[in-house]
Amino acid sequence: MNHDNKAANNGQLITDAPVKPEVFVQLYRRYYDSVFRYCVHRLFERETAKDITSEVFLKVVENLGSFKGNERQFRNWLYKIATNAVNDYFRKTARRSGILKAVCEQANNRAANCPDTRDESTKKLALLREAVFALKPRYQTIITLRFFENLKLTEIAEVLASRQGTVRSQLVRALAKLRKILATEFTDYTD
Repeated sequence: MNHDNKAANNGQLITDAPVKPEVFVQLYRRYYDSVFRYCVHRLFERETAKDITSEVFLKVVENLGSFKGNERQFRNWLYKIATNAVNDYFRKTARRSGILKAVCEQANNRAANCPDTRDESTKKLALLREAVFALKPRYQTIITLRFFENLKLTEIAEVLASRQGTVRSQLVRALAKLRKILATEFTDYTD
């Protein structure tokens, strides 16, 4: 199937999904992994990410009839719903610090059971996770969408309903904060 036919077919899937459950299942299968991966990168907990991903697709089912757009806009709409769901989770549960501690404990437990070369990598990964969690949720979102989901700045701006210049400056600030946190963490780690 050539690219034009595939794009037309995808557009038809989005159009037909609100009235044809079997078509929605196709969209679900096509986008589930992306949404789940995004949630894992934001939460660092697979089970919670599964729950949030389920919530995202429930919201999609509830609102798909009102969606108007193409496949790229649909994907960005999914990321927007997922971003809101993750941020709501953090707000409602007030477990952010608890999650961070659990992630660090898990990493430390794995590090205790790993050979030396993996031990070092596991500790560094735990430090990276801790640094990402220290950022504001908006910065976490931008970094996750840019570097884990490989979205362009224009796409991130669409997901966040912001201007591209705003997203660019927030990305620069987020990376600067992340560098500063990591510099401090790695200095403390190596001392």
